[in-house]
Order: sequence, then structure tokens, then C-alpha cells
Amino acid sequence: MSLPSLVALPTSLQPLVTRAEETFLDALRDTSEQAEQLFSAWPASRREAFGRVCAASDFVSEQVSRDPEMLLQLAESGLLERSLKDGEMRAALTELLGDCADEDSLARQLRRFRNRQQVRIIWRDLTRQAALAETCGDLSDMADASIDLAYQWLYERHCEQFGVPTGRRSGDAQHMVVLGMGKLGARELNLSSDIDLIFGYPEGGETVGAKRSLDNQEFFVRLGQRLIKALDAPTVDGFVFRVDMRLRPYGSSGSLVLSFNALEQYYQDQGRDWERYAMIKARVVGGDQAAGKQLLEMLRPFVYRRYLDFSAIDALRTMKQLIQQEVRRKGMAANIKLGSGGIREVEFIAQAFQLIHGGRDLSLQQRPLLKVLTTLAGQGYLPPAAVEELREGYEFLRYTEHALQAIDDRQTQMLPENQTDCDRVALIMGFADWEAFHQQLLYWRGRVDWHFRQVIADPDEDESAEGETLVGGEWLPLWEQDWDEEFACRQLSDAGFRDGQTACQRLAALRSGNQVRTMQRLGRERLDAFIPRLLAQAVEQDDPDLVLERVLPLVEAVARRSAYLVLLTENPGALQRLLELCAGSPWIAEQITRFPLLLDELLNAGRLFSPPQAPELAAELRERLTRIPEDDLEQQMEALRHFKLAHRLRVAASEIAGTLPLMKVSDYLTWLAEAILEEVLALAWRHTVARHGQPQRADGSLCDPAFIIVGYGKVGGIELGHGSDLDLVFIHDGDPNAETDGAKPIDGAQFYTRLGQRIIHLLTTQTTSGQLYEVDMRLRPSGVSGLLVSSLGAFNRYQSEEAWTWEHQALVRARVLVGCPQLAADFEKVRASVLGRSRDLEQLRGEVSEMRAKMRDNLGTRATGAGTAEKAFLADSEFNLKQDAGGIVDIEFMVQYAALAWSHQHPQLLHYTDNIRILDGLEQAGLMTGDEVRLLQDAYKAYRAAAHRQSLQKLPGVVSGDQFQDERRAVMRIWRELGLS
Repeated sequence: MSLPSLVALPTSLQPLVTRAEETFLDALRDTSEQAEQLFSAWPASRREAFGRVCAASDFVSEQVSRDPEMLLQLAESGLLERSLKDGEMRAALTELLGDCADEDSLARQLRRFRNRQQVRIIWRDLTRQAALAETCGDLSDMADASIDLAYQWLYERHCEQFGVPTGRRSGDAQHMVVLGMGKLGARELNLSSDIDLIFGYPEGGETVGAKRSLDNQEFFVRLGQRLIKALDAPTVDGFVFRVDMRLRPYGSSGSLVLSFNALEQYYQDQGRDWERYAMIKARVVGGDQAAGKQLLEMLRPFVYRRYLDFSAIDALRTMKQLIQQEVRRKGMAANIKLGSGGIREVEFIAQAFQLIHGGRDLSLQQRPLLKVLTTLAGQGYLPPAAVEELREGYEFLRYTEHALQAIDDRQTQMLPENQTDCDRVALIMGFADWEAFHQQLLYWRGRVDWHFRQVIADPDEDESAEGETLVGGEWLPLWEQDWDEEFACRQLSDAGFRDGQTACQRLAALRSGNQVRTMQRLGRERLDAFIPRLLAQAVEQDDPDLVLERVLPLVEAVARRSAYLVLLTENPGALQRLLELCAGSPWIAEQITRFPLLLDELLNAGRLFSPPQAPELAAELRERLTRIPEDDLEQQMEALRHFKLAHRLRVAASEIAGTLPLMKVSDYLTWLAEAILEEVLALAWRHTVARHGQPQRADGSLCDPAFIIVGYGKVGGIELGHGSDLDLVFIHDGDPNAETDGAKPIDGAQFYTRLGQRIIHLLTTQTTSGQLYEVDMRLRPSGVSGLLVSSLGAFNRYQSEEAWTWEHQALVRARVLVGCPQLAADFEKVRASVLGRSRDLEQLRGEVSEMRAKMRDNLGTRATGAGTAEKAFLADSEFNLKQDAGGIVDIEFMVQYAALAWSHQHPQLLHYTDNIRILDGLEQAGLMTGDEVRLLQDAYKAYRAAAHRQSLQKLPGVVSGDQFQDERRAVMRIWRELGLS
């Protein structure tokens, strides 16, 4: 929402303004005559702001009357009318604490600083010079500075008294780490927040340099107590922050400070789900920042599971029920944080998605709530309209919370009961009266409550509430074998199964199988809840027998990882999409069975059926990898594989749904390969350079990377299919004899060979998520006997002097996929030079025809003479879409022949590498008629579409001989007209 409006001061609050001004003026007169003159010289706008702020806030009115010079100094310095710069808050407190001689003066300066800043922050908040983000940011900066600077001051004195705490293992001086939790951790403090802290220290040991050494833990416990006292203890100047330590391990009964090992052990062995929930917001706010970063990395696996964590749902649902029970308590209706539709419910919505999906989706591993909400919309977890409502409702509630707390600097979220404070809240929130404000508040709380009820709602909740049968309840007796087989088969047949007996046997085999029999109790309960839902949705499909046949292997595969069953039970839409996709393609069913983590992709239909464009693909992968430590190769390889699997599924799903035509399918699959290759090259380069240093060019400059990956075949022609391998060639432009500049130098030729080997390793290694791609390097110069990586000069010489015609045919489809832009441009010049030379057309036709004849003999359908015999067109014959006469390869060979034959006169034929656009070029050059080009393009697309369909059905690229008769005959005719045999 936008900032609340500034409305006219109501007459009911005018007496408060008068009283505040009188009290303030009396205090000024007691100070000095000059102070009164300074106040009188204030501009009218600031005087008006003074009245507004003092009418709304007793705290400000009292503070400025106790210390009028403080307000005058704030005004003279301009701090009432401008935002603070980065670091300004900390610098101001650092200066104040520099003269502190003892803990009493430390406490005094901290409190006076806090009161001064609190007046400034409330002033800017109530006069609408600061938005919510600035107010929360300033409050959090004040807390960070107060905690850390007080700690540093106390640590120095503590060491003088007890010695320096030293690590037993490392021998290093130890510092405490202060974690800020909750709103402090997320930098979302409110005007009167307490602060939730957890203390830790890196390692055990004892102090050094004092007469009597202390154990490190005892040292830090005493230091922690002094820090809490410096911040929390009330004095005549008030307090700095109320400190709450109850979120630490074992709560109030636990040790005040624990070592990192003890913290890790606790959360690993005894950490509860609510502690995971709380730890999402944890941030280092004081002490050793570097060690604190290590601690958070240690605890990350506890907070964010590396898999899709639907097992957290039961715990979250329990938390939600506790919230709902608390909401029903007497008096909670007036609480805008804990009551129905309150701030806590928005926080719960965001953090529930973080706990469930944050381990897999790294973009959710962040603290600020509003940023998390934006991510939920951007990544498709929640509809943008829902997120916008939650954001506006949350901001309205937070502004209201600040209004309530600004009145008396009191930690409250309760709506006021007296009329004066009601009028104050309405004024601060920009409403003419309390009724108008309260009506808007009820609206936003109603919307928040509605969204809260939708999150992890029990799928049986509505039905059970109305006394109706649970979803799939009619199938529960069958699954639990309460009925005999005859009755079960009849129920299945009556519901729409063609073969009820086979379906019954499949279910019985699952139930008696080893995977199910050895399940633990919780897993078996989840399976028992899921199967009836599966059957209820299966009978809604056109072919429930086929659905059951393809989905039950998945159920068996995930039986021991029952969180996936929870995912499908909790998300009926995801289950429906699973059944539809498995019915449409056994290939998809097999992929999801092999890699169940793909089930996550089914949660969001909008994202599933809308694959991103090339730039978004590359950016998404780059962002995922950026969040993984550079030295964690295992996680990087898993992230690359999961990315490929997920996006390949999205393309296949879109193809089955009919939302993505053939040409776009190939485009997306090619873009996906390019995005992956770009990151694989970057990873391989970093690794190889780290070991050996950078190679050099011939002129002595460093290569960065002077390397390209050239794609041939389908990836070069932008025609990748779902199971395509990658035909690649590696080329470099370094000096093969010059040594690298690292600690373990090798010559340039060795460096690039190892770089190429590393790339192949990253692409082909089998992990739990499979391999990225099969790679074929046989099209490199001299094939398998040639160097893995060639210099551009060597590549040029080979292509110009030694390459066979079929290698030039392959070069027609070659293009640079990723790598050095300058080398890519140089490669294009070599390619154009090689392909664009004048050729003897009769010799070229003979060599192309000879190569095609060999392929037909070896790969075509033998029974029909590779599609040339008359019986090749009969229904009981087979037609190989790719290899038989009139098929895909004939069209590819004709295009390649044309490019080689005529590109020296028409160089534009070499501009593209895909067959469709080269055919367009032949028409534009007048080398083929428009009818011929259209015929070849339509036939080519029809063959490829059929091959894609076969692939998704896990069938070979073969159809009956009576299909595509006109297309095949036309292609064969044009083949002959070109003089090919």
C-alpha cells in the first residue's frame, strides 16, 4: 500500500497539542533563552509536524520535554527531514561510546542514543516522511549497532579481566556470535520490538593471559549476561531493547551460550519444526561476522532440507491449528498481530512455503517477508493477485502496529479501548475517524484470514466439516482388502476400468510388495491416505487402466520416501496433472518414476505449461548456481541435472497439452542445452584455471577463455528432441606451447585437453539425477583418432585439406553454442570459407549419393529396400521416418547438397544452420520453387512431429508403410530432380 495520508488534526486531539507545546516551552525556558528562540524560528511546516507528532505520541512529547535540546539538535542537524545514509547510525553510536569509562556510562549512552533515535524515527513515521521499509530498517540498524558495539566494548573489558578466550584446536582468539531472530533477523523491527537473540561461539578452549583461566563457555556466558544487562536493564533513562533469549536450545533451561558443535548437534538431533520455522529469519547481528556466516551455513541443512520437504506439512498444520486455537481465545479479536487475519498469519503463509520448498528453490532462502512474497508470485507458488492482497494487508497491519506503539513506546498490538487513543490511531493511519479506519482494518484482516485458511489446508477439511464422505473414501475398503477379490474387481469395472481383474491384481501386488511391507507406520498411513485419492482421480481419466499401469511403478518407487505421497495427497491438482501426463506419455511416466523430485514441477500448472524463453532460462540457471558455494561441485552437478530434468518435463508437458508446437519444442530443448553448456563451460574453466592458471595466446595475452563449443547435428540445427545426444566439437585459440601462469603450469595444448575432458565429465557423469547429456565427439577433425580439442588453425587446415565431403555436409549444420565471441566470429569465417568454395557438381552429387546409399543399406528398413520397393507403401510394411527413402535424412542431404553446391554464389545460404531456414534461402535465391520448398518443409515438420510423438510414447521412429505416402513420393521426386541417386 502507499503511505497513509496526512489528514487534518481532529478537534478532540487539539488539547494534547496545546499541552505538549506548553510543557515543551517551559522546559526550553529552563534550558536557555537561545533555545526558545531557536524553536520560535522553526518553519511553519515543522511546527505543524511538532503538534501532529506530540498529539499522537505521549512518548515523544515526554522525551522532548525531558530533553528539549535533543529535539532542537535533531532539527538543526536536518535529521528530522532526511533519511540516514548507510552506516550513519553505527558511526553516531561509535562516537558516543568512545568516551565510556565504565558499564554505567555505557548503559547511559546506549539508552540516550536509543531515545534520541526513537524520537527521530517516530517523528518521520508519523509525518509520513518515512515509508514502512525505512522505519523498520532504521530500527533494525539501531538494534544491530547497539548489540554489536555494546558487545565489542564489553568484550575488550571482559578479556582484560578474564583473559582472551582461545580455541583448543585452532589456537585462535574466540569471539561470540550473536544471532538475531524473528523481526530483527529479517530487518523488520517494529517501533517497540523486543529482540530475540541466540549466542554461540566457534570452539571450546579456555582463556589465555589472566591469572586464572576460564573455560570458553563460562567466559561467554558471563559476557552474554553483561550484554543482556547493558541492553535490557531498566534505568532512569529507560532501556535499549528488551532481550528475549528463549529461542535458544532448550529454552530458558538451556545454557545461555553454546559452542558451534553443540548448536549443530542440538539442531541435528533434537531440533523441532518450530525451531526450523524460527531459524529461517536468523541473521548475524553482532560479534564475529565471519564465524557467524559459518554457523549459519552449518545450520542451513537443518532449516532447508535439500529435497522438497512436504513432510513439514503435518508440523505446519499443527502450528496453524495452534494459531487458530489462540485466535479463538477471549480478547484476541483486538490483537492485530495474533488475532484472526493478523500479522502472524501473513508471516506463517510466507514461511510455510519457505520450509516446504526452500531446500530445492534457493530463491526462497531469504529473510524479509515482502521479498519472500514477491518471490512466491514470481516463481508461481501463489497467484500475483493473492500476493498483492497479502502485501497490502500486511503493510496496513504493520503501519497500524506502529501507530499503536508510537503512542506510548509500548510493545502492544492491541487496539485501544479509550476514545483518545482511537482518535490518535485514526489520525496516524490517515482516516477521518475511528469507524472509517476500523472498517478498513476489518477488510484487510478478513482477506488475510481467507488466504491463511487456504495455505496447507487439509484436503479433507471441508468434506469432513460438512459430514460428507472423504475424497476417495469409497476405495478405502478395496485398498485395505476389506472386500473379496470378486467384489473388488466388480467395483473397479463398474467405475470404468476395462479389466477390473488386472487392476485389482496390480493393486494387490503393490500392497504385498517388499517396498510397502517394509514401510514404517507413518509412511504406511500416508500411502493408505493416498491410494483412495489416486483411484478416485484415475476413474475420471479416459483410460484408467493405462493410468494405473503407468502410475503404480511411481508409487512403489516413492513408497519409502512418503513425503512425495503427501505432496500428491495435499495437492489434488498436482495429482490430476500427474495422471494426465502419465496417460499421455509413458516416457514422462518413466522420467518421473526415475526422478521423483520432478513431482515438484506439477504443483504449478501455470509454470508447468509455460516454459521460459532463452534469456529467462539462462538467467534462472545462473541464479541457481550463484547460490551454491563455488567449491561444492556435487551440489552444482545436481542443480544442473535437476534444472534440465525440470525444464525438459515442462517442454514435454506443454507438447502433450498442445500448447507448444513442434518447432518451439526443439527451440526450447536447444535453448536448454545452450544454457547448461554455458554454465558447464564456466565451471570447467574455473576448475582448470584454479589448478593450472590461465593459458596464453600467441601474442602473450591471457586467454579468457579463447575457447568455443561448436554444436553439430540436431543441436547445431536447433532441432533437439527429448532424448537427443549432443554432437560437439571443441576449438581453442591459445598458444599450444606456451605454459599457463598457475602454480602447476602446463602447456596450452594440455590445458585445453583437460578443459575439454572436464566439460565431458560434467556432462556425462551419472549422479542420482542421471547424466546431463550423452556426448558424441566423433565429428572433430580426424574423428576418434584426432585431438579432443583443436586449435582454430588446425581445424581450418583439416577442413580445407583433409575433410571428406560428408564432413562438409556436417559442417553445414555446425554453429557456435557457447564460448569466446571473438573466436566464434573467426570460426564463422572459417566455416564460410570452407563451405563456400566452388565445387565440381557432378563429383559432389556422386559423393552425397554414395554416402546416402551407405546409410540406407545399413540403417534403412531392409524388407522394403530402405523404402524404395513398391511394398514400402503398404500398411503391413514399416517406414523408418529418418532413414528410409523420402524421409528425414533425404531432406537433410538435399539441403546440405544445395548449400555445398551453390553457397559460393549465394553465401546467404550459410547464414542459418537449420533446414527450414536454409530452404527459405533456396527459394529466395531462385534455386528452388516456392512449391518445392513448402513441400519439403511441410514433409520435414510432419516427419519430425511424428518422431517426437513416437519418442514420448517410448516407441522407435517407425510408422506403418501406408503413412506419409504423398510426402515420401514428393521428396523422392525432388531428390531425383537434383540429380541425386
